[in-house]
Amino acid sequence: MNISKEQIDALNAVVTVNIEKADYSERVDNILKDYRKNANIPGFRKGHVPMGMVKKQYGTAVKVDEINKLLQESLNNFITEEKLDILGNPLPKENIELDWAADEFKFDFELGLAPEFEVKLQGKKAIETFTIVADDKMIDEQIASFQKQYGTLSPIEAAGEGALVAGIFENEEADISKQTTLDLANLQDGAVKLFAGAKLNDVVTLNTKEIFKNDQLLVSQVGVAQELKETIDVDVTFTISEINERILADLDQELFDKVYGEGAVTSVTELKDKVKSEAEAQFAQQADQFLMNKVTESVIENTTFDLPADFLKKWLRTAGEKVLTEEEATEEYEKSEKGLRFQLIEGKIIKDNDLQVQFEELKDFAKEMIANQYAQYGMPAPSDEELEGTAARIFQNQEEVKRLSEQLMSTKVLEYYKENVKTKAKEVSFEQFIEEAYKKEA
Repeated sequence: MNISKEQIDALNAVVTVNIEKADYSERVDNILKDYRKNANIPGFRKGHVPMGMVKKQYGTAVKVDEINKLLQESLNNFITEEKLDILGNPLPKENIELDWAADEFKFDFELGLAPEFEVKLQGKKAIETFTIVADDKMIDEQIASFQKQYGTLSPIEAAGEGALVAGIFENEEADISKQTTLDLANLQDGAVKLFAGAKLNDVVTLNTKEIFKNDQLLVSQVGVAQELKETIDVDVTFTISEINERILADLDQELFDKVYGEGAVTSVTELKDKVKSEAEAQFAQQADQFLMNKVTESVIENTTFDLPADFLKKWLRTAGEKVLTEEEATEEYEKSEKGLRFQLIEGKIIKDNDLQVQFEELKDFAKEMIANQYAQYGMPAPSDEELEGTAARIFQNQEEVKRLSEQLMSTKVLEYYKENVKTKAKEVSFEQFIEEAYKKEA
């Protein structure tokens, strides 16, 4: 067997594989001998079928199969041994007619090669980063939310501001019949006025366009189909069956224990500090994601290199379950080009800086993730022994291991960015972060 590579240009090559009879004949003969031992052909005892008959019946199919296996093995080995960094998969050259009765075969494969380049993390300007602080307003709102969550309901005669009104939404033509409880704080001002002073068994008529501040509540509370929530425009009736006011829980030890566990918080000051630290930990994740997005945009913009575009479009035509037209493949390439560029850039960053995920790191990462999930539900963290057991069960799932490894590597790449990218820090509230980081880009 002879394998050679012809370099077309920096991004394209052709590998030629020449296979001779000596490369495959022994493999084919051994398989045919096994076929002969097990063949059941009328008129012959098992194992005594003439080899000529076996070759006539199975020879070509076995030969084709073994040559294809040999071809894939040798091609893969060649790519590995030559350390060829390829994109996509090797493509057999089109319009090659093979005579399977021949003894010698020649196969040509097109390769798309990854480009060589240097990573440039950013342009001339520093990338803006944010430290998001939880202000007093946000902290007070979260504490008020705790008081509502753990408060009690008390029946009242008539609906007023802040009331909870139970009842049923109905519109026969729109197939709406939904039992629900409305928090009047979620309604538009006009809808709140319609409920003002309403009593048990009263019927309030509302238009779906004018009920909620958030259209998503049409789905959960009125029963409107998800795809209709933004367009539906009908009147619905709401028949009141219950009216309550919410009595807020007192800011005392009982509330502190319900929210954070017994003894974890012992005063309003500690409660505010806890709310602030938790909120800012979540904000830090959002700020990190913002930084990751901005550096990604910068590195793609400033790190320039060519790709084997024609090869990749050709490869995309047959890479999926459905064969694409040239136009569809071009469209798919244009949609995926930016992502491919970043994959190559990120891969080079990881390789050049020897960023690795070690098993112990991954285990600790998994244990931290599990503990955080407990904390999100207000549950005390499990013992280290329990965390070890849960992590061990997670590691039995290869897909989950892959997902966690990618998350941990993403964290390592982010740390690399923080250490090497020129940034300009700015302290903001969460509302200011949303305004400055997103709305100004809209």
